[in-house]
Amino acid sequence: METLFAGVIIWTMAHLIASVAPGLRAELDARMGMASRGLIAMFILMGLALMVIGWQSAVPQPVYDPPLWGRHLNMALMFISVMLVFAGRSHSRIRQYMRHPMLTGAVIWAVGHLLANGDSRSVLLFFGIGFWASVSMFTISKREGLWVKPVIVAGVGREIAGFIFALIVYVGLIWGHGYLTGVPLLPNG
Repeated sequence: METLFAGVIIWTMAHLIASVAPGLRAELDARMGMASRGLIAMFILMGLALMVIGWQSAVPQPVYDPPLWGRHLNMALMFISVMLVFAGRSHSRIRQYMRHPMLTGAVIWAVGHLLANGDSRSVLLFFGIGFWASVSMFTISKREGLWVKPVIVAGVGREIAGFIFALIVYVGLIWGHGYLTGVPLLPNG
């Protein structure tokens, strides 16, 4: 569990440096130039690797009994989460209604998984990532000030293509969940 915890902490700190400690981030940029972005990316990847290794090596202990309907709701929430993550990286119309679609998608991902899983490693990982995303939304909003909706909006064709792409990724995640996490969602998956 220590490895998983370290991964969550490193991931969180690396992501929050710009919004929580903008002076430190500016100093890193001034001293290292573009290499500072590479350093932060390295910490993000290290955090991700530690989370994966920590997840696989942690022995799950029961913390709470998730509701029987939690797994089914999680499956629906995951499609919404995938859609929001992609909307955060595009000119989707969703961005006209939501300031932080990608981070909101991460929170939905975390909540959905907490509804489906009640073991110790799940609580640590999903609560940790949900906490990071929630804090990020707050600190980014505080740093940037008043929200200005994006001016550029994708056309209908691009929105449909984004929906189809998110659907393909969602199906791929369902199919490959067992390979990616060791927890299959489908028989023989």
